Amino acid sequence: MNNVRQYIVASIILLIQILYSQSADNNCYAILVGKNASVDGAVLFAHNEDDYGVNLVNWYKVPALNHEENDVIELFAGGELSQASSTNEFLWLEIPGMHFSDSYMNEYGVTIASDACRSKEDSAELVDGGIGYHLRRIMAERAKSAKEAVKIAGAIVDSIGYASSGRTYSIADPKEAWMMSIVKGKHWVAQRVPDDHIAIIPNYYTIAQIDLADTLNFLGSEDIIDYAIERGWFDPETEEEFIFRIVYGDSTSQNNIRNIARHWGAFNLLMPDKYELYDEFPFSFKPAEKVSIQDLMDILEYHYEDTMLEDKNINSPHDYQTLPICRKDTQYGMIAQLRDWLPSDIGNVLWLAPHRPCSQVFVPWYYGLSEMPINFYQDNHNSALANHFIKYDDIKSMTANHNFWLYVDFADSINSNYYELMPNVIDKKNKVQKQIFDKFEKFDKNITKLYRTNAEQATQKIDLFTDQMIKISIDYLNE
Repeated sequence: MNNVRQYIVASIILLIQILYSQSADNNCYAILVGKNASVDGAVLFAHNEDDYGVNLVNWYKVPALNHEENDVIELFAGGELSQASSTNEFLWLEIPGMHFSDSYMNEYGVTIASDACRSKEDSAELVDGGIGYHLRRIMAERAKSAKEAVKIAGAIVDSIGYASSGRTYSIADPKEAWMMSIVKGKHWVAQRVPDDHIAIIPNYYTIAQIDLADTLNFLGSEDIIDYAIERGWFDPETEEEFIFRIVYGDSTSQNNIRNIARHWGAFNLLMPDKYELYDEFPFSFKPAEKVSIQDLMDILEYHYEDTMLEDKNINSPHDYQTLPICRKDTQYGMIAQLRDWLPSDIGNVLWLAPHRPCSQVFVPWYYGLSEMPINFYQDNHNSALANHFIKYDDIKSMTANHNFWLYVDFADSINSNYYELMPNVIDKKNKVQKQIFDKFEKFDKNITKLYRTNAEQATQKIDLFTDQMIKISIDYLNE
């Protein structure tokens, strides 16, 4: 009976793949963990940045800046916004040429990344082309908390409109985490992740019921329901409740197996109760056990191992039609560890695995490092922003000395003969990752004490520690 059931499910999956595989965006993946759902009490934010093609990732630390009264932000579509008189310092992970791929962590620990979520909006209102790329950067530049970032972004969307079909921004700080789902045009909603819950998002909207009167947990456009009624997407007389993800989400995105499977996969790794592929998933849930950074690493490198979606007849799991969580086009995996009981420089740590977490180790980058190590960036942050949208015919040859390509070449070499090579890679990776964890734990205790008495000396030690961690990760590639 079980074999028959699995055959039926597999057949349904194949049919859905055929119907929907080319009809929706399937880029990126995020998990938000409330502070009471994590092992150490930190807010955790895990994200895989997935982007098609050959891409480069630059690391920058952008200083706090003061701006002239008449300075403006020139938006990609041609509009302008007034620049703030002063902007925050922040870490910036930049992928040149991409419109919706950069990630940020600012001096207050506000950390931002996004997932494409196709909406059904087909007549959006935009002013001067609206905003796209710059929205998350403005949040990083101006916000001191995740909720403030939502309000800043919401005011901009209300004013000039959003230029992409739809997107959900995951925004976390050392106290709480929010998901902000934006529809093309001037409509959006945001929901706070409960402190003892986890929220997961692939590439469809996951916010369901909303209550804009509950401003502790929800924010959004005042007319979010009225507009849906006007468009004929929601009928309060025949439908019992307004479900945002259904009302505003594109049905091909909501029904796409590539999204459903990645949502389902993490649920079943973390939930006390197991879900079927076709079940309805809640916005957030209380995990079976409190979640660690290692747990999130395991999810970011997941390919549905030991489930009905695993297929070892394919050369590599990165070639699955269903798309695993760690996929061929994953440019990096990151986990923000945000600790509100420590100063930002040492309390906020970005764990990074460049280009496919399944074959790379995660390296901790303290927010408080003074500058990025050499060969992890091009030129400087000013030129990076000015030249961000320039398309290069062969960016890899133009940036041959960039360390990112060391990680890319290693991951690609493993992928070419995945099932034969991975057992040894996993064994080696686990040993090196444990070594990094052990060194981090010891250093973290010592740097906390030093920082409180001599912040300048602590910064110097953070720089040296970062260099040491990078060396371990590169040596791992060459062993």
